[in-house]
Amino acid sequence: MPVVAGAGTTGPGVEMTRLRGRWRVTRPWPPRLRPFVHSYAGYWDAAASPYRVRLVPTGRAVVVINLGEPFAQVRRVGDADQHSQVTGSLVAGLEDGPRVCDHPGGQEAIRLELTPLGAFRMFAVPMNELTNRVVELSDVLGPDAGLLVEQLAATGDWGARFDLLDFALSARLEHGPDPAPEVRHAWRLLSLAGGAIPVGRISAEVGWSQGYLIRRFTEQVGLTPKMSARVLRFHRAMRLLTREGANLTEVTEVCGFYDQAHLNREFRALAGTTPGQIAAARLAEGALPL
Repeated sequence: MPVVAGAGTTGPGVEMTRLRGRWRVTRPWPPRLRPFVHSYAGYWDAAASPYRVRLVPTGRAVVVINLGEPFAQVRRVGDADQHSQVTGSLVAGLEDGPRVCDHPGGQEAIRLELTPLGAFRMFAVPMNELTNRVVELSDVLGPDAGLLVEQLAATGDWGARFDLLDFALSARLEHGPDPAPEVRHAWRLLSLAGGAIPVGRISAEVGWSQGYLIRRFTEQVGLTPKMSARVLRFHRAMRLLTREGANLTEVTEVCGFYDQAHLNREFRALAGTTPGQIAAARLAEGALPL
């Protein structure tokens, strides 16, 4: 693949694709990271045009390492405080509602999606402290975060950037806290069922009372089991609706909603939009262009 001017070089195994005016740069991440990292990709603006996106809940934590212009504003939809905030490299915990991001253009960044328990291990903080919050990367990873960002920004080769990132992630994950086996099992049950499993059944399966399960699960995942189930069910429905030929009735039934009215209410509550708008949009990693 030819090198794109201004985007740096790529290196072996690196793929670069065009995505709505931006270049998306990917490479398979090492097997040792796969239990913790859902995805990572680099982004580079082909044209420095301002844009706004709405981010919807995905059941994952997000890290954005900014190597160019930072976001101008990152806020929860409906927040009373509408003051702009300039955010550099950031960490976003699990969400139970939509968030709007404004960017002035000229983005160059690496975006990671972490499984909740991968985030718990890497951040080494109770995940409920990050729920519905966006904080600076250094607030979670400490001063080493700034050095990592500087090294990545000074490296023009995307393959070398990913090498640096893989090394830093591996070192952090190696020494992070282990989630409770019961919480891991509870999250696995929820994920496999797409959220369509009662909390009582999960607590019986892991051998904990519901109250104790809720406390430990919320600490290590960031959302309660019930809210996690709602987010996972919504995210599954969203993925199905964006497929060609998706049928709203079938999606409602497959994902375990009572009826289409229930589906509509959940989309309004969790994404601030409708199933039809989601189906018509070209979502990329939970981002709805506005």
